Amino acid sequence: MSPRKRRAFAIVGGLALLGLATALVLNALQSNLVFFFSPTQVVAREAPGSGSFRVGGLVEQGSLRREADGLTLRFAVTDTAHVVPVTYQGLLPDLFREGKGVVVAGKMGPDGVFRATEVLAKHDENYMPPEAADAVKRAEAAAGGPAAGGYPSTGSTSTIRAEAR
Repeated sequence: MSPRKRRAFAIVGGLALLGLATALVLNALQSNLVFFFSPTQVVAREAPGSGSFRVGGLVEQGSLRREADGLTLRFAVTDTAHVVPVTYQGLLPDLFREGKGVVVAGKMGPDGVFRATEVLAKHDENYMPPEAADAVKRAEAAAGGPAAGGYPSTGSTSTIRAEAR
């Protein structure tokens, strides 16, 4: 085989390996992407019907129910405009409370109940995830609720503090 053909095979082989590596990286990224939606967006069917996603807002007051097995919980997440019922089996974070900010990750069931695989609670008494705070703010502003004044910011774009209720 001539040196020219060897170089051509090496280039074609290198490009094939590069294409394969790119395809594998993109596939891994695609399978690990989890998007955030507010309860209003979930009710409007903007969230994926079959894939995993996150829902964030406030745990609705009076919605927390524990099943007889002691590990299954039912509660509702709200942005004050719409409510998404959630079921979760497992241990909750210590900071999980009704009326406080929460983000749940999982899939929407065919019965309209969100099946959570992970529950993330706020880290102190005032913190709410930025996406959840924005969703609550938009929903309350659309409904003419108390968010018209907005949530005070700490000056950082990474945290938004919600007013104590």
